[in-house]
Amino acid sequence: MSIQGSTGLPAGEKGFMVGYLEALSLVERLHRLLLDVIKDEFERVGVLEINAVQALLLFNIGDNEVTAGELKSRGYYQGSNVSYNLKKLVEMGYMHHQRCEIDRRSVRVRLTEKGRYIRDVVANLFGRHADGLEDKGVLGPEGVVEITASLRRVERYWTDQIRYIY
Repeated sequence: MSIQGSTGLPAGEKGFMVGYLEALSLVERLHRLLLDVIKDEFERVGVLEINAVQALLLFNIGDNEVTAGELKSRGYYQGSNVSYNLKKLVEMGYMHHQRCEIDRRSVRVRLTEKGRYIRDVVANLFGRHADGLEDKGVLGPEGVVEITASLRRVERYWTDQIRYIY
């Protein structure tokens, strides 16, 4: 989805709206670029059986043992995407799964050695990028703090819009 279109606002309010729409487009493009960067890294190292979304899922799980519901509640993924990708990752041997002792409907997952390798590839990629951004003067520690704080405020605002709309 591309974010475009007329704002329908008076001239004085258009400046903010135009900037907001540009920021939304940038977030959308950055997400797609992140997936492309991960995909390129996996092609470079010869890992072709998983996609970038699955690799990011393994990275985000890390050393934790979690349920699909926990991943959704942390805001990482939408429901159907999580279930499908977790199932595929278990089938391919990147994750272990086990029924929860307390709630037999719930399945807990954790990375296998193969999954930890993928997590490490992504972590190393992100580490190289962080070093490169800082070394080349693209973004420093203060910039990261500022961007993160702004994005967290937008996240809270959007979350509140979803929770309190009804």
